[in-house]
Amino acid sequence: MPAARRVGDLLRLARPLRGPGITVEDVLAATDAVAPALEIVDGRIRDWKITLVDTVADNASSAGLLCGPWTPLTDAPDLSTVLVDLVVDGERVASGSGKEVLGHPAAAVAWPANTLAPFDTALEPGHVVLPGAMTTAPFVSAGQKIEARFTALGPVSVTFT
Repeated sequence: MPAARRVGDLLRLARPLRGPGITVEDVLAATDAVAPALEIVDGRIRDWKITLVDTVADNASSAGLLCGPWTPLTDAPDLSTVLVDLVVDGERVASGSGKEVLGHPAAAVAWPANTLAPFDTALEPGHVVLPGAMTTAPFVSAGQKIEARFTALGPVSVTFT
């Protein structure tokens, strides 16, 4: 049984981010656009009794990603203030904000840029980065419609068949 999870706004990089020392401001300066997104989480672990080791072995339970329209970062609000409602079949089941993602989604992008620095690896132009979850991940079933409604960025939705 899959779960749908609203993830932090997708950020699309226009310039490389090579740590160490990358800050929120550096991430924002390197980002050209942001989009609403809905991550599809699914796992192969029976009854969802999953441990950290299982999560790593299962590729973080990532099954897919739905992306809404891109908004130039210059036209987007402060990403920490973006609010989202996660709606299942017309009923709000969770809400969150960009502050749920390490205080600011760009902080969650700075972390891998800095962590990769000792390996001489950077986040590159054109990379699309999922900063992190803004809401919980409810379980869903066939026939259900899941929608994430973002202030200023718009909605993204999927119906499971």
